[in-house]
Amino acid sequence: MNPPPRPITVLVVDDSGVSRELLARVLTSEPGITVVGYACNGEEALALAAEKNPDVVTMDVHMPGLDGFETTRRIMESQPRPIVIVSANFTRDDVPKMLRALEAGAVAAVEKPPGPGSPAHARLAREFIDTVRAMADVRVIRRWPRGRSGAQRHECPPAPPAHGPLRLVVVGASTGGPPALQRMLAGLPKPCPVPIVIVQHISAGFIEGLADWLTASTGLPTRLAQHGELAPAGTALLAPDGLQTAVSREGRIICQPAPAEHGLRPAVSFLFRATAQNFGARAAGVLLTGMGRDGAEELKLMRDAGAVTLAQDQGSSIIHGMPGEAIRLGAATHIGSPERLAAVLHTMLTPLLPHPSP
Repeated sequence: MNPPPRPITVLVVDDSGVSRELLARVLTSEPGITVVGYACNGEEALALAAEKNPDVVTMDVHMPGLDGFETTRRIMESQPRPIVIVSANFTRDDVPKMLRALEAGAVAAVEKPPGPGSPAHARLAREFIDTVRAMADVRVIRRWPRGRSGAQRHECPPAPPAHGPLRLVVVGASTGGPPALQRMLAGLPKPCPVPIVIVQHISAGFIEGLADWLTASTGLPTRLAQHGELAPAGTALLAPDGLQTAVSREGRIICQPAPAEHGLRPAVSFLFRATAQNFGARAAGVLLTGMGRDGAEELKLMRDAGAVTLAQDQGSSIIHGMPGEAIRLGAATHIGSPERLAAVLHTMLTPLLPHPSP
């Protein structure tokens, strides 16, 4: 018999009394979860986080005074703990605000469950509970105030042995992925001489806003992949919601409603397996932070096919499940922070850049 899950305490932050009551009802329907406080604005959240010392804080984005981003930033600077962003609006305009909160140290973002009368209530309530419970065990670190410390420098390592010109970079990420993707993509050469195709596990409706945010914050044009297009160099393509995504041997994007893998669609495993088959040693694969094991075995397939394979290290991961499993399987030729992995890719990509005319 499995032991009961450990007790979890939660602080609910939302400027709507109706939403606070709904979220508390959903959370306390799960044995072992206790709501220890409610805050209707950022100032109250800061005070209650210090007083109640909750295991998890659920954070609304839109609040008067201190919004969810600024409140998250201040909590992570003064009393770091797992913060889950909860929003009823996953519109393209609102997503960047949630991503800024993730950048500031929040560990996940989920859609706010609607009322019990909605057909989506049970599914979104379950997703909310599962996220809060999983995030309670995440190790978080203090975020120092802006300007306190300089950016880390990452010297470029020696280039991996060449097995032919690199044609494609594929990336998989899950929980904690958006900030890790941002840091890695920002370190690549611009323009990037090959296409980059990414599977990011994320709530439905989030992906277009993620593309906009990555474009603005990394300098690398990022958009949703489209079935049948030739994957363009210099662009990062995100797998769309609900479709398995891969790249054909001819370099065309495949987006299709194939069966879920690891309960996921899109799945990293689908993308990496096709890449091993179609590109062999002319690809590089990157597995970033995330729960579970999606993509770990397929990163090993890529390595066995001669590809350069990279996995995020434990110290920089929000959750080390996916990259940790890949490392355990011996799937990674390089292990490091997103910045360090970007430096490895930079050494591989730079020789492919056109030389300027004399």
